[in-house]
Amino acid sequence: KLEEEGLEGVKLMWVNYPHMPTGASASKELFEKLIKFGKKHNILICNDNPYSFILNENYLSILSVEGAKDVALELNSLSKSHNMPGWRIGMVAGAKEYISAVVKIKSNMDSGMFRPMQLAAAKALSVDSDWYNSINKVYMQRRALAEKILDMTGCSYDKKQSGLFLWGRVSDKYSSGEELADKLLYEANIFITPGKVFGSNGEKYIRISLCSDTSKLNESIERVSKIL
Repeated sequence: KLEEEGLEGVKLMWVNYPHMPTGASASKELFEKLIKFGKKHNILICNDNPYSFILNENYLSILSVEGAKDVALELNSLSKSHNMPGWRIGMVAGAKEYISAVVKIKSNMDSGMFRPMQLAAAKALSVDSDWYNSINKVYMQRRALAEKILDMTGCSYDKKQSGLFLWGRVSDKYSSGEELADKLLYEANIFITPGKVFGSNGEKYIRISLCSDTSKLNESIERVSKIL
């Protein structure tokens, strides 16, 4: 479809898997198609991958595809995987010439990260799988409660979603995700994000954050039960 619309002047394409806001995961076959697409049209493919360790058992990098380093970069961040939002600590991986170009521009935009934060990040990266498992156990508990809210509101959703959010399609009872979000906001004092804020394709969707603790999610369930 993009080819049909014309790619003249296009030099870079952003993708993001596991995807936000839908939680969809990529397959190796999809990454292979993206790399083939990039090579065919001389487009640099940049995959943003910050949700790779959250409720996701299929760790997959676009750089694992043969020939990917010729046309792809991958980014990740400690903000999601290691609970460090706002620290602005992340990484980019790829071929030397691409990284050199990034470093050249970045060095003219800002200076070095505060060293204690770097040391804390290095320590965080040394943790073993038990830590990730303990964090994902918490997210799984929250996810179960968020799914209950979607069930109560008549939404349909993919149980294989990854990441910190749950994406659901509203039933035909509501004209849009915004209508359901407004009902929950004004009648139950619950804020849920309408999918429309992510673009027109999100019109019939809502998104629940798993950043709220279980007590707030349980309270939300009680409030929903009183109005529906």
